[in-house]
Amino acid sequence: MGKHSNTVARRTLLGLALAASLSALAPLHAAAAADLLAEAKARGSLRIAMEGTYPPFNFKDPKTGQLTGYDVDVARLVAGKLGLRPEFVSTEWAAILAGLAAGKYDVIVSQVGITPKREQAFDFSRPYTYSFPQLIVRKNDRASYASLADLKGRTVGVGQGSVFEQQVKAVPGITVKSYPAAPENLQDLAFGRIDAALNDSLMVAYLLKNSPLPIKAGARVGAPERMGIPFRKGSPQFKAAVDKILLDATNDGTLKALSMKWFGVDASRPAK
Repeated sequence: MGKHSNTVARRTLLGLALAASLSALAPLHAAAAADLLAEAKARGSLRIAMEGTYPPFNFKDPKTGQLTGYDVDVARLVAGKLGLRPEFVSTEWAAILAGLAAGKYDVIVSQVGITPKREQAFDFSRPYTYSFPQLIVRKNDRASYASLADLKGRTVGVGQGSVFEQQVKAVPGITVKSYPAAPENLQDLAFGRIDAALNDSLMVAYLLKNSPLPIKAGARVGAPERMGIPFRKGSPQFKAAVDKILLDATNDGTLKALSMKWFGVDASRPAK
């Protein structure tokens, strides 16, 4: 009888300890499963990653040193509509998606192309920019590259980890040189270290107006790209809220106005 009582007592104590442990873990589990919308509202801010070296999308104003550009305006719009303070984090493109996966920030607003591979790892907002891959070449280059296939035997500069890198690597015979940011890529092109660069058509148009480098626009190559805002999976409320903000901004012309301000064309809708 005594042994039985001791066994029952031990089991009771173990049961109580287990229950206490599960109770302690429950808030942690709930927090881990919380929607990003609730987390950000509790914090009062939206942590937004971008390169900060990618004009006209996101770059530092040389006069003020503050981040500016199309992505910055879109990010401020989204954060403001959510009732949150935008908190910007400048990160090299090569590490920006890994930083999102690690929870260093909430979202990326830096012209992230929506691809099937990326959609396996992250959720995306609806697209807020549409553009094309476009070649950039030196002004004195007499060669004519109508497609990526024409660059076989040549060296093409691309952003490390970008959709443009993937596109060039898919064409046999091209030497691919990857860069952490656009300025280094374009400087190497200007100095003849590479034969061409591949980047966003909207950036190319801006560069032609603002860059002193001896470069010019080449051919548009490939299919149009859709750019969205990625965030970690598991936040349907956040996705619904951001999608509504972007849809409303598309329908009322806000995104078009921002696009015209920075690009001179409407990139908020697919080109017809």
